[in-house]
Amino acid sequence: MTCRTGSGTRPRTTGAQRRRQLPLDLRRLRYFVTVAEEPSFVRKARLLHMTQPALSRQIAALEHGLGARLFERDRRGTELTAAGRQLLEDAVPLLDSSAALERRARLAGRGAGRFTVGFMPGVHATPIIRTFCARVPHLTVDVVHPSITDQLPFLVDGRVDVCFVRLPLDNDAFTALPLFPESQSAAAVPASHPLAALPSVEVNDLLDLPLLQDRAEVPRWRGAVADQWPPPGRRRHPTVEEQLERVALGQGTFVLPAGVAGFYQRPDISFLHAADIEPRMAAGLQQASHHAGAGGVRQIGHSHAGRRLILKSSSPHRC
Repeated sequence: MTCRTGSGTRPRTTGAQRRRQLPLDLRRLRYFVTVAEEPSFVRKARLLHMTQPALSRQIAALEHGLGARLFERDRRGTELTAAGRQLLEDAVPLLDSSAALERRARLAGRGAGRFTVGFMPGVHATPIIRTFCARVPHLTVDVVHPSITDQLPFLVDGRVDVCFVRLPLDNDAFTALPLFPESQSAAAVPASHPLAALPSVEVNDLLDLPLLQDRAEVPRWRGAVADQWPPPGRRRHPTVEEQLERVALGQGTFVLPAGVAGFYQRPDISFLHAADIEPRMAAGLQQASHHAGAGGVRQIGHSHAGRRLILKSSSPHRC
């Protein structure tokens, strides 16, 4: 027996229901993020090689599809609404994951015979990489040097299979193997600073300068913290070069590993040994479920874990 109810006609869908049935357009989402990070439709339309009216139509279509206003517009420009701020917070990792998915799929086509290790200045990972090369003669091992701010993006999108980094990291999507403590930290100050000639200071000797990084990176800091640049909500973090340029301009102090400081010597900045800063831990990092060769790096890393290695300027490694 077949039971029927109603008139047998298809139920009428509302506008909101139709919007929920439409897939989210990642292209429009990218346009939105671009505008949200620099709220000038004219400038961003030029960067996107679009006319301003065309970009405005794409944003309006995204707003219609979501059923929410994303920007408040007035004569002074545009500001994100509450819905826009939430979308920006969620859109950035979604777009990053989408780009990573595409890149990993392409890289998978290179075959299983290549393995890429990321390294960084001051972390002397050569013994681990050399031992790994000897144990996996069937692999071609490449080495790349991501900047400090690019280490996690390189892992996420598959440009490296493992990376040597500094802990702590504000990300739990990776498997980290602590290896060894670094020897010391350095505080960068303008060369004209009264303490610039000293070989060593405690960080709170520098309270006349604001700190140019998150207070969590320097837990002992008791002074002022400078305004962040780029401002919160922007996608990228400031580079070491940008922070040191701010130091040279007298805008504050920047604490970094001494092994890194050696790569950025310049006459208008002094690097002072920060005597009261605990050494940070160097670690090997891999993305879960990544290249099978990462297991070999883990095994070798375990044999080195806990050793205090001498930090020195690293040159590109070749196997």
